[in-house]
Order: sequence, then structure tokens, then C-alpha cells
Amino acid sequence: MKRIQFFIIAAFSFAVTQAQNTTDGLRYSNEQNIGTARFTALSGAMGALGGDFSAMSVNPAGGAVFLNSGLQLSASLFDVENKANYFNNNEKTISDDVTLNQLGGIFVINNSNEESAFKKFTIGLNYNVNKNFENQIYIAGIGNTSIGDFFVAQAQGIPLNLLQLQSGESISDLYQYLGEYEGTVAQNAFLGYQAFLFDPVDPNNPSNTAYTSNVSSGNFNQEYAYLSQGYNSKFSINLATQITNDLFFGININTHTVEFDQSSFLLESNGNPGSTVNRVGFENNLSVTGAGISAQVGGIAKVANNLRFGLSFDTPTWFQLSEETTQSLESRRVFEGQTINEFIDPRVINVYEDYTLRTPGKISASAAYIFGQNGLISFDYSYKDYSQIEFIPINGSGFNELNRTIENTLKGVSAYKAGAEFRINQLSLRGGFHYEESPYQDDTIVGNLMGFSLGAGYNFGKFTCDLAYSRSEEERNQQLYSVGLTNTANINSIYSNFVASLGFNF
Repeated sequence: MKRIQFFIIAAFSFAVTQAQNTTDGLRYSNEQNIGTARFTALSGAMGALGGDFSAMSVNPAGGAVFLNSGLQLSASLFDVENKANYFNNNEKTISDDVTLNQLGGIFVINNSNEESAFKKFTIGLNYNVNKNFENQIYIAGIGNTSIGDFFVAQAQGIPLNLLQLQSGESISDLYQYLGEYEGTVAQNAFLGYQAFLFDPVDPNNPSNTAYTSNVSSGNFNQEYAYLSQGYNSKFSINLATQITNDLFFGININTHTVEFDQSSFLLESNGNPGSTVNRVGFENNLSVTGAGISAQVGGIAKVANNLRFGLSFDTPTWFQLSEETTQSLESRRVFEGQTINEFIDPRVINVYEDYTLRTPGKISASAAYIFGQNGLISFDYSYKDYSQIEFIPINGSGFNELNRTIENTLKGVSAYKAGAEFRINQLSLRGGFHYEESPYQDDTIVGNLMGFSLGAGYNFGKFTCDLAYSRSEEERNQQLYSVGLTNTANINSIYSNFVASLGFNF
């Protein structure tokens, strides 16, 4: 009964905390330079070219450029190299993942009526991995802020009664109760209290809402490990047509699939005078599944014998996402001269209410110049406003503040891609360059993305074989936690994609 009374009081003091944040919105909104080997080698600058399955997924009019029906599949080796600098200590990690990143087929229907303006129709299907979430980061150094500060900050304002076990109540019971009625902040505070990371200012008052840390200030040996895996994929149904000899139009209906798993673990130790807690380990796990839907329309025009322009529009993508989290906390403390190890593992899976995420639409303009049978150059420009990311429902689920934060911290982004291809009979040599602005208004949080690509392909007639390599580099300052332990590590990330494609013409 006491807990219910305190819950009623607390319910008017702080809102239920959601698991989502700005990073979640960005994670499902941007894409990597990956697709077929030809598309990858040209850095994705194929909006005005078409005739390629990944190009078709950028500008759906590209489906009508295909001359023959065909199939294509692509496999990739995705590599991420992270260099982390934390208080002048450098650490390096490398992670790899092999996946089937593209599979598509197209059926070309030529119009036998030569007097008709509609020269052909195409129906295409294509699966493409837009983003590979494989990643691993290791951060280590001697910091000046403790994870204990995080837990104290989470606890402030929460009545002591909500953090204490009642008669017959287990850690799992109370942890789950807090998750259902108070949210993540209260659960974090409960873990910290049960691990003796802080004490109440007035331990005899059940209404106490102020707490002091049992970790003294000073220096802290800290290690932070981050692992993630999964993908964001798109399956497209493409319908396209060629009108006269110079115009191509198309539409894509897309379904999206998200699979994402993330795990982080912080290990901290200290020997600071007066600190009764000298070791802390904090683990967090997140699992996300979801599906989405979007559409695209586009056109390509031949304005001269060798010059093409393309224009396409992507609608926003509406995702329906489900999230689950788990946590555990361990500590080592000294009490009355004895060393005591605490391990708080609620063994509870937090299942959050499904929510809708709307990622921003995109507009793209492109141009290409074709040198007959000798090669081509191409250029793509696109604009996407990341400040339009929106978590839904807007009211009643704690998303109002998050959406305002996104609007005030993110911005519209321009991306530039250029590619070139040189042909020697059946052999094609390719290269490209890509540059994308930071989605943050403060680009010290995440910097601009820049990279290049190379590749080659050979046309055997009935089938084609292509290889590509793409490299992108980005720098960011990663904050360990949102409150308390807010120290940042500088992360330099290099993303590499090795792609091989095999295509068949009918």
C-alpha cells in the first residue's frame, strides 16, 4: 500500500521514460554506399543511368532502361575499423560481416506496336541491404567522472520507498514493477541503489528523494565495449515504362525490414580515498525488430544524344518498431573492512510498447554523359532533412520532447556522388567519389562522411561479373551516457565494402 501511495505521488512528478533517442531515429534513416558491384564502384551515382538493380532502387525510372530481362545477385564483405581516443588513450577495433546484400530480377516487355509512344514496360523485383549494422567499438582510458554519477543523477527525485524491497518482494518483481509504472530512469536508480552505489541523504525517511554517491571523486580506470549487428533492408516492386526514345518513368513500392541488436558494457575501477565502491560493471542490451513501407517515383530524360538527366522523389518511410532491453549491474565495495561483491541481475526483459517512426523523404537530381561505347561520367545530388524524423504517437507517449530535440539538433543534409566508367571492349573500369554532410547542426558530434570507390566488370554476353570496393570515413565524438558520465571519446570510423556481383541476361 505504501508503494502505491508513493507511486501516485511520483506519477505527478516525472514522466515515463522511453528507450528511444535521436540516435535511434538516425540509425534507420540513413543508408550506406552498397548495392550491386557496379553501383558501389560508381559511388551510387547512377540516378540518370538506370539499367542496374541498385540504380533502380534509387530512381525507379532506371527499370525502363534495361534492354533485356535478367537476374542479378551480389554478395559483400563489410568491414568497420574504429579508432577510439579517450583521455589520450588510443584503442582500435575491427569487425567484419559477409552477407548477400542484393538479389533482383526484371522482366522487359517490348511493345510490338511501333506507332505507340510507349516503347516498353518493365516489371522488376529487387532486395537490397541499405545498411549493415555490424560494428564493434572498444574505448579505454583514465577518466575523471564516474559511472556512479550516472546512477546518482538517475535517482534524484525518486522516493526512497520505490527503491527498497518490500517483504516477500524479489529484485525481479520490483525491477519489473518500476519498468511498467516509472520507466527506465527508475529502473536504473533501483539497480544503483541495490548495488550500493549511492545512499539516501535521510535513510530513515521513506519519502527521501536526495542521494549521495559512495564513489569518491578522482581518477577512474574505464573500459567501454560496444557491439552491434543486424541490417536495414529494402524490397522493391518496380514498375517502369519508356515513352518515345527519350523519356523513362517508374515507381517503386518498397517494404523495409529492420533487425538490430546492440550490447554495451562499462567496467570501471578506482582507488580514490573515501570511496567505498571501487569497481562497477554495467551491461545494457537492446534488441529491435520492425517493418516499414515507402514509395518512390522518378524519371529520366535524354536531352541530347549523350546527355541524360534524372529526378526522383522518395516518400518518408513509416516503420513499426518493437524494442526489448535487458540490464545488469555489478559492484565491489568495502563494508566494515570486508570486500563484498554485489551482482544485480533482474533477469527481466523490458518489452516496450510498439511505436511508429517516420524517417524523412528524399529528393534526388542526377546527370550523366555517355561517351558512346567508350564510357561515361555521372553525378548525383540528393537532399534529406533529418530534422523531420518523427516518433509517433506525438502525444501521450513521451515523444513530444524527443521530437523537439530532434528538430533542434538535426538538420537538412546534402549528399554528392560522382562516378566514371571507362570501357575497353567487354571490360569496364570504374571509380567514384561520395560526400555527405553531417546530420547534426553541431558537426563535432558526427562529422561529414567522405569516401571513394573503385571497381571493374566484364560482360561475357549471357552473363556479367563485377567487383567493387568502397571506402568511407567519418569522425564523431561519442558520449558514453546521457547524464552523469558524459565524457566523450573521439571515434574515427572507416567503413569498407567489398562487393561481387553476378548477372544473367535472357
